[in-house]
Order: sequence, then structure tokens, then C-alpha cells
Amino acid sequence: MRILHTSDWHLGRAFHRVNLLGAQAAFVDHLVETVREREVDAVLVAGDIYDRAVPPLPAVELFDQVLRRLAELGVPTVMISGNHDSARRLGVGAALIGRAGIHLRTDPEGCADPVVLTDVHGDVAFYGLPYLEPALVKDTLDAPKVSHEAVLGAAMDRIRDDLATRGPGVRSVVLAHAFVTGGQASDSERDIAVGGVDSVPVAVFDGVDYAALGHLHGSQTINERVRYSGSPLAYSFSEVHHRKTMWLIELGAPGTSPVAERIDTPVPRPLARIRGPIEELLEDPALAGHEQAWVEATLTDPVRPEDPMARLVARFPHTLSLAFDPQGREEDDGASYAQRLKGRSDQEIAEDFVTHVRGGGSADEGERAVLRAAFDDVRVETAALETGRQGRDR
Repeated sequence: MRILHTSDWHLGRAFHRVNLLGAQAAFVDHLVETVREREVDAVLVAGDIYDRAVPPLPAVELFDQVLRRLAELGVPTVMISGNHDSARRLGVGAALIGRAGIHLRTDPEGCADPVVLTDVHGDVAFYGLPYLEPALVKDTLDAPKVSHEAVLGAAMDRIRDDLATRGPGVRSVVLAHAFVTGGQASDSERDIAVGGVDSVPVAVFDGVDYAALGHLHGSQTINERVRYSGSPLAYSFSEVHHRKTMWLIELGAPGTSPVAERIDTPVPRPLARIRGPIEELLEDPALAGHEQAWVEATLTDPVRPEDPMARLVARFPHTLSLAFDPQGREEDDGASYAQRLKGRSDQEIAEDFVTHVRGGGSADEGERAVLRAAFDDVRVETAALETGRQGRDR
């Protein structure tokens, strides 16, 4: 059986205020075309279909389109809700949609109710584990405690119990949305930590032929039977080195290991992280390849340069993020804020603040004059208010 494993579409999400709906639509086109060209037997989407619980209407329309197109191909699809999705909203109409071959699994109580498909080697049972929020599903799953490991383990016990009733030779696939120990995270996944521990051991998936995971945005192999597909698009600059793909899984005869192939997804625009003094970034010929990329620039000038974004955009028109990490400045002596202010006048404190926010370089004489005038005005106004107050007290 040929399975296409994907996850973390995050429909409706932007990239640093850049609307990605067009790129997400291009991914959907690519997905449908891959299903058709590679004669895929089942599509798996391991959660985070939407980016938020109440997605924007264009994202809902795109989701509706992909459901219709997959149903028209007659290819069964199994989807689970992730931690970004609203399970209740996503699951509306699941029973009716299931008749079209689109199987939405959003209710933890149904985790041991598989979608069963058949190939030349017999039955394959697909179990969908929606994202399990420990505090909300502990009692539902009879988990021993409130933790990700406990609730996912309890759900997998139910799956193994159901699988045991189906006789020998039935292969099994589990979809889950979780952070498995050994996985590499990025900056764009929403934290799912509970009590400081969000990861679960890979052993929780023992006994199944393949675990199709979602949540982490980098495509990765935990072991030959447990994989993350990753997100089809980059959603933060921390993903700059990710290769965005889907997994095409060949599930063979019972007892054999699955065979995996990575299918690249369309890249709307490459990412680049550049760092250094602004003049070097503007002149370095080695950076020419990044001129059409989405750019995150970190400037290391000891003094913050004038109009840095406008100057960067002149060479890198798709600069989306600008940060400052001044180099060569004097190190903090470790004194507390109160200690550093002790004995200093308001004027001196204000001038120090100007130096700090500028990233180095003290206030010039004109700026000092503006500060002095401002403090003088405040003192005059304060004195007038105090005189008025004393007059009223009499």
C-alpha cells in the first residue's frame, strides 16, 4: 500500500506578515498531483490543518477545495486535529464526510476505531490520534496521570487492544500529533509542554507498522517506523535549513519494514539569514544569491546605523526581519540598575538611555540641549503645580 504522509499545513498562517495563502494553494495543487501521478492509496494528514482555532474564511475555502479534490480522486484520506486546530470545529460533519472517503479523527474517544483499507497483502488499520491535551483527556482515556506520555500511552494501549482482536497479519498505521523524544524542534511550533515535560518516548508507538507524526516542522526520521513529515512550508527563519517534503511510504507484506521516499514540496521563496555590519551586508558579493530571498538580517554595528531597513531593502527587497546585536561595546560590569543610577543626575541618566537604545555612541550637543530643555520644562511645570496645591491647602 502506498501512503502519502503530510502534516502541519497551518492554513491561514502568514510569514512575517506575508500572506502565504497562494503558497499554500500551490502546495495543495502539488499534493493532489502527487496523489494522482504516484498512484497513492491513502493520504495521511497528522494535524495542524489550520493555524488557529477560528481560521480565516479563505483558509476554510482552501481546505474545502482539497477535501473535494481528494474525494473526486477516490483516494481515502485520514486527518487528525492538532494543537492549533479546534477539534470540535474541525470534526463537524465528520460522519457525513467519511462517506466520501475523508476520515476526520478529532475525538479522543474514537482513537481505537480505525479506518480499515485493504491491499493485496490484506487489511491495514489506520488509527487517528488527535492532539491529546493531558488535562482534558486524562479521565476519558483512563490515564494514570496528567502528562503527555500518560495520555498518549493510554490511547496506544487501546489501539493495541483493538489490533489484537483483528487477528494476525493485519498491519497498522497510527497518526499522532506529539513531540517525540529525539525530534528536533524549531521556533514555529506552539509549545505543548505540561509541567515542563512535553516529549514522549518513541517506545509508546511499539507494536505498529508505521507512526505518521505531526507537530514538529522539520521532516525527520525517529526510526524506520516513526517519522515526522514536517510542514510543507517554512513558518519561521529557524527553518532556513529545512528541506520541505512529504513522505511517500510503501507498506509491504506483514512483518516487513516500510520503505520511505521524500517528496519535495514547492518553495515559494528561499530563506536567508545574514549577519554583519550593514556596509558589509550591502557590499559583499557572496550575498548576491540571497537578493531574492526572504531575509532575516542581524546587524552587528557597534552603533545602530541610520535607516537600516530602507538601506537593506534597496539590495534585499524581501527583507522581513531586522535585529541588532552590537559588537565591540563595553561589557556590563554586573552592577544592578539601582547601583548604576546612584549619584547620577536626570540629565546623565537620560543621556545614558540614548546611548543604550542607539546601540552605542553618546548623545551629541544638540541632543543634550533638547534633553536639558525638556527637564527644565518639567521642573517649571512641577513647581507650578506644587505652588497651586499649596495655595489650595491654605
